[in-house]
Amino acid sequence: MPDEPSSADATTRPLEGLRVLVCDDDDDARELLAEVLRPAGATVEVAASAMEALAMFRDGRPTVLVSDIGLPVVDGYALVREIRALPEDEGGATPAIALTAYAAARDVRAARDAGYQRHLVKPVEPRELIAVVAELAGRHPGERAAE
Repeated sequence: MPDEPSSADATTRPLEGLRVLVCDDDDDARELLAEVLRPAGATVEVAASAMEALAMFRDGRPTVLVSDIGLPVVDGYALVREIRALPEDEGGATPAIALTAYAAARDVRAARDAGYQRHLVKPVEPRELIAVVAELAGRHPGERAAE
């Protein structure tokens, strides 16, 4: 069938159909993350601050949030706490990844306690980031979006 993606598509675009919101105050980091996620099939939106991310989140709920912790004014911990305070039908249970240079065990605990499901250390390997986004979205290796 010509319209059916091949198994190669499922492995090269494991994030097909997912919306990922990336929040990082560093321009280069945001663009690098988008450049990793888009070829894997994700629709990526980027925010430079927690407040911008929260506004974008409310406008169109992402499948997964990827956020830096060390954001100016409102940090990534406060961002995810704000999201967790929302009702589930408004995105309060949206999976979230803390992507940060803070790598000590206490930092991992703090991220989990704030509401992140996963903690990844910068710089992250592209395959690891893609795999974790897919996992949190409930995807299994080689699975593609339902049509």
